[in-house]
Amino acid sequence: MSGLHTRILNKLWSLWFALVYGPSFRMIGRGSFLFRPFRIDGADGIEIGQKTILQRGSWLYCCGVGDAPASLKLGKGCVFGYNNHIASVRDVVIGDYVLTANNVYISDNLHCYEDTSKPIMRQPVRFKRAVAIGDGCWIGENACIIGARIGKNCVIGANAVVTCDIPDYSVAVGIPAVVIRQFDPHSQKWISVKRP
Repeated sequence: MSGLHTRILNKLWSLWFALVYGPSFRMIGRGSFLFRPFRIDGADGIEIGQKTILQRGSWLYCCGVGDAPASLKLGKGCVFGYNNHIASVRDVVIGDYVLTANNVYISDNLHCYEDTSKPIMRQPVRFKRAVAIGDGCWIGENACIIGARIGKNCVIGANAVVTCDIPDYSVAVGIPAVVIRQFDPHSQKWISVKRP
């Protein structure tokens, strides 16, 4: 497929998206674009800032559980990789200029599993904890962020599973994710964090 052909298809998709999907969102900023999303649930609870791009295959889910409404906010200038899945049953906020790789999962909820008399798929979804991802973060491929807060300008390594809060200016890796480097404001350098 030639570059011109691809650009024409992208323009047509952008126009179709603006006409079909755009009006259903709570708010979608100027210049934002979702390229062939896999699925969008609860668009009326989703806000997308200006000039934010979601690559092909994204799934945005914003549906409350119980009586609580859901909210999903994506900041301005973000770029989300292919096949990202972002799910909110109450509160997910992603800051400005966040960059993700492919296959990233971000969620404020879990599937219940405690009732052993029922298959897990027949048990309810429950809110775990609000998710907040600070401005300027980079989230690596296949990372999962579940019910955790991540500070600004953090790096989350590929395949990391983040279930606890990560402070500003940190590099976190592993399962479960742990901080291995942090920016020291006194020395103005990134330093290794010793683990116990």
